[in-house]
This record gives sequence, C-alpha cells and structure tokens, in this order.
Amino acid sequence: MFVHTSIRTRNLDKSIDFYADFLGLKLLNRKDIPQNNAEIAFLQDPDGKGAILELTFYRNQKKFLQPEYKNRMFDHLAFEIKSMKKTMVAMREEGVTVTDEPFRLSTNGSLIAFVEDPDGKLVELIEKK
Repeated sequence: MFVHTSIRTRNLDKSIDFYADFLGLKLLNRKDIPQNNAEIAFLQDPDGKGAILELTFYRNQKKFLQPEYKNRMFDHLAFEIKSMKKTMVAMREEGVTVTDEPFRLSTNGSLIAFVEDPDGKLVELIEKK
C-alpha cells in the first residue's frame, strides 16, 4: 500500500501554510528528527482520504536547486479542488506562480491547472466535472 510522499522544503512553515490554506490539507504531525538535523511535517486530507504528504526541512541543506522543467526528474503533485475559480483567485492574490492556466484535456474532462508551491515544485489542481 502506498503510504506517503516526501518532498523537501526550504521553509517548513511557508509550505505547511500553502498546502493547508490553498489545498485544504490538515497538519497531522510535526517533529524534529535530531538524527539528521531535520524537521518533518505530515499533512493529509481532513477526512483522512488519499496519501499523506510529508514535508522535510534539512537544516544543513544550503542549496535548493530546481532544474528547468525539461530537466526535472520529479514532475508534479496533484490535488482535487472544489472550485478552480476561487482557488486561482486566492493563489493569485498571494503571488503564487501559475504555470498553466485552467484547461480541459477533453470536452467532458476535468478542469486542470498547474501552479508552483513555495519551492517551485509543480502542483496540479483538478476540478472534477
């Protein structure tokens, strides 16, 4: 069974706020990991649906490199949202980078868009029809 995905962040508080405020995730747990000088936070849908997102901040990490899109190994995280319009307005008001405006892959398909999280990782937003 798939349990969680961990992504690194340069600012744990800012990342927790992004995933909680815009995508509705709930902070489950946050703790220090002294063995590797890190701090982690686990977030999940408030109803306990879907996999858990682990955010990891390594205190000794000095470089946070995000290659150009075509050179990335990690593509994106995807989240279902209730209202594309409301989410996009809220994100734009906070200066979130929108990389792909909302569009449909097919006439009857879900509405999707892509934005960047505070560390530049792509996040797909999905509004089901």
